[in-house]
Amino acid sequence: MADPLPICYLNGTYLPLHEARISPLDRGFLFADSVYEVLPAFGGRMFRFREHFDRLARSLREIQLPSPHQHAQWFALLQELIRRNGNVDMYLYVQVTRGTEYGRNHAFPAAVTPTVFAMASPLPVLSAEHRELGLSAITVEDFRWGRCDIKATALLANVLMKQRAIDAGAQEAIIVRGGEVMEGSSTSVLIVRDGVLITPPNSQRILPGTTRDAALELARSNMPIEIRPVTVKELFAADEVWIAAATRDVLPVTSIDDEKIGAGKPGDYWRNNAQRFMMLRAELADTPSFEP
Repeated sequence: MADPLPICYLNGTYLPLHEARISPLDRGFLFADSVYEVLPAFGGRMFRFREHFDRLARSLREIQLPSPHQHAQWFALLQELIRRNGNVDMYLYVQVTRGTEYGRNHAFPAAVTPTVFAMASPLPVLSAEHRELGLSAITVEDFRWGRCDIKATALLANVLMKQRAIDAGAQEAIIVRGGEVMEGSSTSVLIVRDGVLITPPNSQRILPGTTRDAALELARSNMPIEIRPVTVKELFAADEVWIAAATRDVLPVTSIDDEKIGAGKPGDYWRNNAQRFMMLRAELADTPSFEP
């Protein structure tokens, strides 16, 4: 992974990332009492800002934390962060914690100010090898908490799942529960079977995926879409498997648990969708600045 870009935002101030400091008594540090959002920006333009910050607002509501900013304020804050980091292609990480109190109490503190942090990093680039051969994945049984629809920073289970995949020589862990596919450790999951694009429905076990939704929209013009439960059996029998993430668009998975998926190489449906994503990026970079 490339180093982050140099300028961050912390509680009203833009400053060098290496100078940013947060109290060890911050509830995000002590309890993971915090939520986050990630979105890409292309040519200085944020991708699906409203959808990402609707999701952040929902996560904040679900943990009973009033949003410190309205959408227009978030937009201005991040547009300035993009500008200060050179308007290059990047992804933005935003985190909101309940704040800092003097002590450690499980109950919500009566009067603290939320901590707001944002940073920027270069977008990962899909290697020529992965574009040609696809990615590998493993399946893991779900052992996360019961509210995966909240984009919380309590990601230890996801970290352990991802590391299990890395240790197995794979790039992603696909989470399964009771014989059904949930999502990846840091991605959404879609499959193609007999020309139909299928993805699991949103639930408390799945984070609503903004990039997944964009992939579905791009695919609608040339293939049927089904949003329904996906079984593990269907996963292994799929013609194509995709994973979607804000920082990487949609990627092809060609091997799961050392078993070949489809033809064992990225399929034509994925190539078509990836090309549409590239066109969407180019269109976004060429548009004038917009308001949320």
